Amino acid sequence: MSAMDLRRIAAFRSSFARRQAAVVTEVSGGVVVLDPDYPASHEHNQLVIEGTSDPSELPALAESALGHLRHRRITVLDDAAGAACAAALTAAGYTHETELLMTHSGPATIPGTSAQMIELADLRPALVRQLRAWMPQAEDAVIHQLVDRRTARLRGAQQVHFLAVCDEHGTVGSWADLYLDAGEGIAQIEDIVTADTHLQRGYADTVLATALQQASGYGLTFLVTDPDDWPHTWYARRGFTPVGRSHVFTRTQAGS
Repeated sequence: MSAMDLRRIAAFRSSFARRQAAVVTEVSGGVVVLDPDYPASHEHNQLVIEGTSDPSELPALAESALGHLRHRRITVLDDAAGAACAAALTAAGYTHETELLMTHSGPATIPGTSAQMIELADLRPALVRQLRAWMPQAEDAVIHQLVDRRTARLRGAQQVHFLAVCDEHGTVGSWADLYLDAGEGIAQIEDIVTADTHLQRGYADTVLATALQQASGYGLTFLVTDPDDWPHTWYARRGFTPVGRSHVFTRTQAGS
């Protein structure tokens, strides 16, 4: 994995954040992206640092840009720059998490049964059910925002596909997003989830294999995962290799 590929991944992620945003404001070292339709979504309302920035200035910058919200989120796409921000931001009350970047190498396995490309309207019931299972105390408005924000993702890349596997009754059991940019030769697989009611059926393997097959020929296929949770080992067994990290800093108001 070359430094150039890491820069391509960072550029793609930055472009995606900008393209899906309703409001884009340039700031020193990066950009503020906002969407007033989804105020509960950290993804859609955050400060994205694309290069380097003075860590001591970031808390005030985030407060100015995101002060109307119940959260402050700062994503630093470069690993070294993110590590350099950690001390100042944790001192300002931010929680620091790292994101693991993994890329796929080797041929894509042809799935025995392919996942389907479906519309958001068909995916929505499964998303609502799963979010309610994960967030039983969340307000209805928050659940619906976190589901419907996928509409904004449709603007993020040249092609955005929602892939899903359904059970014998037609109920969606596993799903993922696939973002494709043919001009840049890059693909991102995002949010692979299997419903709690459909575990241990191989559905996620089918979704992933279908996504990889559709991304074949793009040259660079990546995903972002949690280095401290088990899925990264699941991806590793399926041909993904860790290549770098990015950093996320979050501060929320009490009760949010």
